[in-house]
Amino acid sequence: MNFLRFLFSKAFLKQLLILAGVIIVLLVIINFWLKSFTNHGEYITVPDFSGLLYSEVEDYADERDLEAVIIDSIYDNTKTKGSVISQDPLPGALVKDGRKIYLTIVSLSPEMVKMPNLIDLTLRQAISTLEIYGLRVGKLTYVPHIAVNAVLKQEYRGVEIQPGKTIEKGSRINLTLGQGLRDEKIQVPFLLGMSREEAIMALHSASLNLGAEVYQEGASAGKAFVSKQAPLFSENAYVNLGTAIDLWYKPKAETDLKMLQQNLQQEINSQTPQE
Repeated sequence: MNFLRFLFSKAFLKQLLILAGVIIVLLVIINFWLKSFTNHGEYITVPDFSGLLYSEVEDYADERDLEAVIIDSIYDNTKTKGSVISQDPLPGALVKDGRKIYLTIVSLSPEMVKMPNLIDLTLRQAISTLEIYGLRVGKLTYVPHIAVNAVLKQEYRGVEIQPGKTIEKGSRINLTLGQGLRDEKIQVPFLLGMSREEAIMALHSASLNLGAEVYQEGASAGKAFVSKQAPLFSENAYVNLGTAIDLWYKPKAETDLKMLQQNLQQEINSQTPQE
């Protein structure tokens, strides 16, 4: 009874209120300290570092309490050495102070690979092997030989290259292939609407070469889609192995595949002799 009487006494209630007040004050102080220590609610917008040199990114990051860290490098002779090509987190992300920004940059020196042995492989096998080694197909030259599309010679910069020789990754390898003992022909592929890289791959897969390239206004090597080709595609258009196909490019925004097909048909009709 005495205990129950104490629980409902003014003295106990007063002590309880004092204890609750102390707890509330402590919680406010701790919350304030945590906010000031962690910059609670304060974020930094990650900028786009693409194309900047690492030294520039480092200075920029230091000014904003970020940390720039290189995690990988890739050789690309079309971009400035030492410049950023990708980042994590992506541009526009919200991060706290001290956040690490992981960067992939263009390496200062080219990556080297060993030349594979392509002799006696088919063209398809040779293309796949070059891709595995990070190399690319160059010019295809056909000579009379019983083995159609078999690799007879591999060259780098106009000189025959032996297997195992170290060369820059991404280099183009010219191939000499067998044409067969007869006059082998291949149908001209339909390339309209393809990107430049897709068209080149299609040409090589069809045992053909890339000829002249014409970039129309707004198009560039990295933003080019085939709008015209010569020779034209048709069911009856056949050419010799190794023939060069000329390509005209437009930027993707100006490329309408249906319109290209209509234009192609008009060109074919215009070249068809009228009876």
